[in-house]
Amino acid sequence: MATKVVNKLPQFVTRTEQRGARGVAQALVLGAAEASVMTPIDTSNLLNSQYRDVSKHGKAIVGRVGYTAEHALPVHDPEHKQQFRRATAKKEFLKKGFEKAEPNIRGVITGAIRV
Repeated sequence: MATKVVNKLPQFVTRTEQRGARGVAQALVLGAAEASVMTPIDTSNLLNSQYRDVSKHGKAIVGRVGYTAEHALPVHDPEHKQQFRRATAKKEFLKKGFEKAEPNIRGVITGAIRV
């Protein structure tokens, strides 16, 4: 019996890592979607520059969401005063988007890694 468990351990670890990566990807989609609603729009360059990335660093699965537009950081920065045209636009849109999505993100991650 113990030999059977040991022999299947690599497949179990691989499946668990794959489920974890899928859960992180789903979490990024949820947070990024909330952030998109709060992202200021002038020419849509900022909104269209949003990216998501899931990668493995050692034993950790890491997810990132960001913007490639050069003006993303000053627009996000609460110290940089601006007026936005879009009614739902907010400073710190990425941070606030993930905070708003946090309950759903917790559920997605928990469901993804449940054995």
